[in-house]
Amino acid sequence: MNREDLTTCLQSRVLIFDGGVGTEIYRRNYFINTSFEQLSLTAPDVITDIHRQYAEAGAEVLTTNTFNANRHKLTHFGLGEQTAAINAAGVRLAREAGGTDILVAGAVGPVGFDAFSTEDPGEAVKILVEQGTALLEAGADFLIFESLHSDSDARTAAATVAVLNQHFPGFAWFPSFALDENARTPDGADFTTMTAHFRNGPLPAAWGLNCGDGPESTLGAVEKIASSLDLPLVVQPNSGLPRRVDNRTIYLTSPEYFSTYTLRYLQLGARGVGGCCGITPSHIRDMARSVKPMNRAAEHHAVLLENPPTAPLLEPRPLAERSRLGAKLAAGDWIRTVEITPPRGFDLADTVAKAILCRDAGIDAVNLPDGPRASARISPLIAALEIQEKAGIETVLHLCCRDRSLLGLQAELLGCACRNIRNILFITGDPPKLGDYPFSSGVFDVDSIGMTRIAARMNRGVDLGGKEMNQPTSTVIAVGADPNAIDPEREYRRTCEKVEAGAELIITQPVFAVKPLLDFLDRIEHLHVPLLAGIWPLASYRNAEFMRNEVPGVVVPDEVMIRMARATGREEQRALGIAIARESIAAIRDRVQGVQVSAPFGNVQTALAVHAD
Repeated sequence: MNREDLTTCLQSRVLIFDGGVGTEIYRRNYFINTSFEQLSLTAPDVITDIHRQYAEAGAEVLTTNTFNANRHKLTHFGLGEQTAAINAAGVRLAREAGGTDILVAGAVGPVGFDAFSTEDPGEAVKILVEQGTALLEAGADFLIFESLHSDSDARTAAATVAVLNQHFPGFAWFPSFALDENARTPDGADFTTMTAHFRNGPLPAAWGLNCGDGPESTLGAVEKIASSLDLPLVVQPNSGLPRRVDNRTIYLTSPEYFSTYTLRYLQLGARGVGGCCGITPSHIRDMARSVKPMNRAAEHHAVLLENPPTAPLLEPRPLAERSRLGAKLAAGDWIRTVEITPPRGFDLADTVAKAILCRDAGIDAVNLPDGPRASARISPLIAALEIQEKAGIETVLHLCCRDRSLLGLQAELLGCACRNIRNILFITGDPPKLGDYPFSSGVFDVDSIGMTRIAARMNRGVDLGGKEMNQPTSTVIAVGADPNAIDPEREYRRTCEKVEAGAELIITQPVFAVKPLLDFLDRIEHLHVPLLAGIWPLASYRNAEFMRNEVPGVVVPDEVMIRMARATGREEQRALGIAIARESIAAIRDRVQGVQVSAPFGNVQTALAVHAD
């Protein structure tokens, strides 16, 4: 594999790396007085089993057991003369465990001394060139210069690459830096300084971050460098340090915690994800279940481009004629909706009763999520039918791409058209792993952009296969947006793509901080698409903590947390939550066309209190 191959691979899809090899060796009762790297020769079955477990967990890149397999480090164990053999064995075992579909990354750690404080800095380069040569000759697909903790480490790695490139022209490699939350090394060097050493010679295929102080600290580093990246980014944090929580010492990096942070790295633009010290096959398995379905969605969101219509495209029905909500959108009227989550059971009497309260309060529509947080609930389509027929109020139906194939999604749209479910919000959906059924499969044949394109074409009388329908649908096409997205550029780009695909309404995630929403509105003003702001009236201080820490895309400002903490008693906190929500609406009213107010914990009266004039 050459440099261009690896860069292209990372640009085209998210690549899943393995976790800590040393951690797994230690768990098998090999202690630190042992050369872990020599075990590739003396205990090959142990090393092969570790690689195999990572591969079975979903890793697509296996890292060789060679982090300290340079002559300087091995000499501490009297193994300097076995340098070539240990590195070759490391590559062979990873290859045998992973098979032909797995990439093998040759791990090259720091040489073990400050090369530039010695009289002969070239000695460090010779040592790493020897190791790199052994790894590449043994068949490693690429090299990772891991855990670069200092400016000296980076300079040594860059000089090593320059020499290796003379013997292996264009070989694939990248450096991986150990940075703190401020994107600095322990000796104070920042990311720009570290990467500068690699810009005057053979270029890397990517930039990497590994080790550090755990997932949260690494997220801080990614946030600081994301806007300056000119190559794909690979992020592999370690498990971090324990925290004191209510006088308990807790190790927070469970598999789910790790996966949650991985998704945040991806939102910031990471193209490779994995783990370092303390990250086990269980972590990688959990992460892979989240990442792989997202790869499929990204690959297929433009699926319609492969099926050009063979029938003429009709003019869509005017927006004002599709639904009452569509008429208000077309007229520029203020819109009020309430979000009610369908129940986990099948008795919809209480849901219909809440919808009647909304109708009587003059609410325009009831918004119905589709399996939020990957939970199992009654079909929102059935709930929408019951509400529209028995409560006499329109619904905004969420249609989630996670659970249905392309054929199933089209069938759902036709069913909605048949029963006059006209207002539909298209969402990609949370990965199943985030919910109560982590072993459920995510379909993700298409994402919300692709589904928007399908719906827009069906509104013009042509199905997803390009065939003529007996009549066009009349869907009011809504999409989601997140003004607080970790990667605002990606969110802006995707919002533009959704509108280009046919979106006619944007509904945001809950907004607590007004400024990010106003900034987002400024950026998308040229799209000329109406927007409803999501509003969540906080029910309590605990609810505020949950929204702040656990719900992706939601930012609860410090000042809101302070105000909620000062309120005493549940009713006082609920009243304050309503007041804060109303303040947010007042601050944005002249910039949006309406609001969608959530009913926290199913309390519709709280949502109606927010809407009250």
